Amino acid sequence: MKFTEKIEIPEEILLSLGKSGEELVDEMKKTLAVRYYQEKKLSLGQCAGLAGVSEEDFIKYLSGFNISIFSYLSEEELVEDIRNA
Repeated sequence: MKFTEKIEIPEEILLSLGKSGEELVDEMKKTLAVRYYQEKKLSLGQCAGLAGVSEEDFIKYLSGFNISIFSYLSEEELVEDIRNA
């Protein structure tokens, strides 16, 4: 199931940004996905779905913001994860 809502964006905003309405909506979805991923509100897969891209492409998109998909609280956690790989 999908949710659809209409939002109004002044044309001057689109002109100032040099974007079409579709491009802006795409960017908004990706921005929300990054935020929800950082806040750990949604999983990587859910955020990729929200952004409308594959998980691999979302990981690449995150890297553009210097956001890693790996989160270790300590060096020991990282070492343990490497040993288990």
